[in-house]
Amino acid sequence: MAEHPARAMSLKSREYTQTHNKQAWLAMFAEDGKIEDPIGKSYLDETGEGHNTPEAREAFWDNNIANSDITITIHHSYACGDEVANNITIDMEFDMEGKRHCQQINGIFTYGLNGEGKLASLRGYWQLEEAMQTIKPVA
Repeated sequence: MAEHPARAMSLKSREYTQTHNKQAWLAMFAEDGKIEDPIGKSYLDETGEGHNTPEAREAFWDNNIANSDITITIHHSYACGDEVANNITIDMEFDMEGKRHCQQINGIFTYGLNGEGKLASLRGYWQLEEAMQTIKPVA
């Protein structure tokens, strides 16, 4: 049985994120593909409108993925229509104030495809306040 296309795209996104393959990750998106991670207003998206241009998606990568070591664990995955919803844990390590820190994000991430099989949307349902409480120095 063939892998569901949206699930396959989410697995590529995980692979490219974990291996720091910026160009392959950016190439997954449709021209107007939107990233909402997390959904709504936050320090990651001050307008709450998402990142929906090639330049905005590249800035999202540069500001949030490029300088972090990220491991994504998928606990459950539900594919329907042109979308998949993954229940995941993201474990991150990054530099903050000259020291190495770690953080854990738990949430639901959805990946929606357009008619050409490109990512039209990547949406993260997670609570920023909860994730901020998990930041701690790496021992």
